[in-house]
Amino acid sequence: MQLQEILYSQGFGTRRVCAGLVQQGWVQLYGDDAAAPPVLCTDAAHEVVPEGLRLRVQGVDWPYHAKAYVMLHKPAGTECSQKPSAYPSIYTLLPAPLRQRPCKGALQGVQAVGRLDQDTTGLLLLSDDGQFIHRLSSPKKHVPKVYRVQLKHAVTAAQVQQLLAGVVLDDDPRPVRAAACEMLGPNAIDLTLTEGKYHQVKRMLAAVGNRVEGLHRWRMGALGLDATLAPGQWRWLTPADLALLGSV
Repeated sequence: MQLQEILYSQGFGTRRVCAGLVQQGWVQLYGDDAAAPPVLCTDAAHEVVPEGLRLRVQGVDWPYHAKAYVMLHKPAGTECSQKPSAYPSIYTLLPAPLRQRPCKGALQGVQAVGRLDQDTTGLLLLSDDGQFIHRLSSPKKHVPKVYRVQLKHAVTAAQVQQLLAGVVLDDDPRPVRAAACEMLGPNAIDLTLTEGKYHQVKRMLAAVGNRVEGLHRWRMGALGLDATLAPGQWRWLTPADLALLGSV
């Protein structure tokens, strides 16, 4: 695979821009020896094996990924939208190559797997793999998502039972049930949902007479949020992470 094509596949710009990066001396290649420094390459048509390739582009190290699978610790006050209305977009937290990876012939970048409200924090996955996004976000797949909920009023056993039995929301006569609900303290619960209606957690708690003061998603399927990621930080999903999600 030509080096310029590899750069294009990783989101470093149009094919012309990628060829220019190579020709202008902005691209270096790492070899098999992890301790050895990268080697400059100025031939845009240079043939490279992409699997396992590590690049340095404009001084930044970048591992080759045929598909992008990313974990982001979403901070409060951000929107899961490319065109946010009132708060900064979560996409501004990602490096440019992730935001402009090619998809169906256009530089469209990774997309969020579902959405979190602007004031909700925690685990957000992003990818450019459409099948992966659909499998984890489709209501028909019933992927469990666990939210840590801070409540205004002390939670009661009766409220927990209501959430498990099902509550009716104003836009759907069918009851919406929590898959699990664990009391963590007087004003905190872990709530597990397998569908994703608009403002679902907040509306479910309002339906049982309580109010959400803080909302943090910390698990999807068997994958938990990396405790080393500070709000606003991201990392690539590892093979082990993907194996956990593959069991969903």
